[in-house]
Amino acid sequence: MLAYPNAMVSAESEIPDEQLVQDTLAGNDHAFAELTRRHKSRVFGVAARFARNAAELEDICQEVFVQAFFKLRQFRRDSPFEHWLLRITTYKCYDCLRKRRRDGTGISIDAMLESGYEPSSPERATPHPDLERLYAALAQLSPKERLVITLLELEERSLQEIASLTGWSIANVKVRAFRSRAALRKLMEKTHE
Repeated sequence: MLAYPNAMVSAESEIPDEQLVQDTLAGNDHAFAELTRRHKSRVFGVAARFARNAAELEDICQEVFVQAFFKLRQFRRDSPFEHWLLRITTYKCYDCLRKRRRDGTGISIDAMLESGYEPSSPERATPHPDLERLYAALAQLSPKERLVITLLELEERSLQEIASLTGWSIANVKVRAFRSRAALRKLMEKTHE
């Protein structure tokens, strides 16, 4: 059985993800801990685009890794482990957006303060008004519209990557992107008036 404590291994001799998956399936919890260590920054980076605060970000990321652990036997190895994990991340972010829209929950003042927001903090720069309008407009988009805009424009993913992450066809991604941009443009124009 291989051990992975602290994983201080050089890049050339780094154990491939596929081997870590096999070791995890064989019962080695250290192998999954190493997979988590390798990919957590990428998962956090994607989820941060969707989360409203630190607590929501932590929840999304925890759900991603818990689901990845329990569904690891479903990993087909026809694409890299990271792609499979980012697909789970995308679905969890989409679930979060849908839940937020369904619940109609806004962010409370307590949650804003907990996430580090301080209205009188002098060191925080005032965001550009156009950026505030953009974020307000993004928040009004449907979860699917926000997902495609975020992946395409903010994450700068290719159409193929988005299709792979969402399970949509490339043509469907193009159509959704076109409609999402139009909806965003309309919201931006409405808030500009």
